[in-house]
Amino acid sequence: MSGNAFDVIIVGVGGMGSAACWQLARRGRRVLGLDRFDIPNSFGSSHGVTRIIRLAYFESPNYVPFLQRAFALWREASEAFGEPLLITTGSLDSGPPDDVQVRGAIESCRVHDLDHELLTAAEVNRSHPGCRLPDEFAAVFQPDGGFVLSERTIIAHVTMAIAAGAEIHGHEKVLEWSPIAGGGVRVVTSRGTYESGQLVLSPGAWIGDLVPLLSEVAVPERQVLGWFQPHDPDKYMPSAFPVHCLRGEEGFYYLLPIYGVPGVKVGFYHHLGESGPADAISREPTLADEMLLRRCFGRYFPKADGPVMALRTCIFTNTPDEHFIIDTMPDQPEVIVVSPCSGHGYKFASVVGEIVADLAVTGRSSFDLSMFRLDRFAA
Repeated sequence: MSGNAFDVIIVGVGGMGSAACWQLARRGRRVLGLDRFDIPNSFGSSHGVTRIIRLAYFESPNYVPFLQRAFALWREASEAFGEPLLITTGSLDSGPPDDVQVRGAIESCRVHDLDHELLTAAEVNRSHPGCRLPDEFAAVFQPDGGFVLSERTIIAHVTMAIAAGAEIHGHEKVLEWSPIAGGGVRVVTSRGTYESGQLVLSPGAWIGDLVPLLSEVAVPERQVLGWFQPHDPDKYMPSAFPVHCLRGEEGFYYLLPIYGVPGVKVGFYHHLGESGPADAISREPTLADEMLLRRCFGRYFPKADGPVMALRTCIFTNTPDEHFIIDTMPDQPEVIVVSPCSGHGYKFASVVGEIVADLAVTGRSSFDLSMFRLDRFAA
């Protein structure tokens, strides 16, 4: 085998790509991982220190089996790497009792027999005094929720993949890929040309550049995360403040406790609604971004409304139904597409890496992937 020939090439070494690199390398495949930026980096979708993971998944009960396996794999990776990559805090989903936020979380708990509590706003405010939920709110508490350390898990997966024999290249942009007559794929980059039996495309917001049929389906969207210094930090530490998804009249907020940055982390789903080509999206946070995030504190978490500690931009890549894409290319089963994730995919990176390895090695997965098929967008 030549130095430029591999069993599998993985384009995009973010959350899911890095997990796939490790899963395939540990199975003995010769793996090449390629990323156009640093590994890890802050230009795509897989940064921000911490990312929520939760089992009471209001989006659909169909995600829960994937999450149960993801939790197990995050713990396995933690043990293999020798440091914790998953921190348990419990999770809260709150909002009006008839809203999808609460009803959906209850449904996932009911369908999968998950341990949970249905709480009133007063009970949440008493148990977690960093909160000030309106009287009319209800909440679902699920004790297994918490957060994954996003950059550290990429470092862990890449470090372990290299130790298992993978080759990983940063600052190497993929220019094009094409099938090889007789089987396999050729990949041309800014630094060279490579061949492999299989290709995994997990470039996040750049998927439309490499898969033209997704250029109108996968829409990059600017998202800004904020960290704010609370007036009473003890109320927002991981031991006191569960990860929290809240549906208010303004929209959908998500919050995480103090960890890694001296502030409470907050995001507002779909933020300012700014979308466009990934390379054209501004990475520079603004005062408007900060003020949008502060709205959450004034009404629901007033003790967290202190000085800003950090503002960071990332990119969501949304499909029309906001579900993932995990599939092989039409008539090209050697090419696996693992993107986009519509702003809620990082928690699944560990299990998606395993799914990719299963598809590459055996051609199938033990999971039902029908809701993630490419052809669901066909006219």
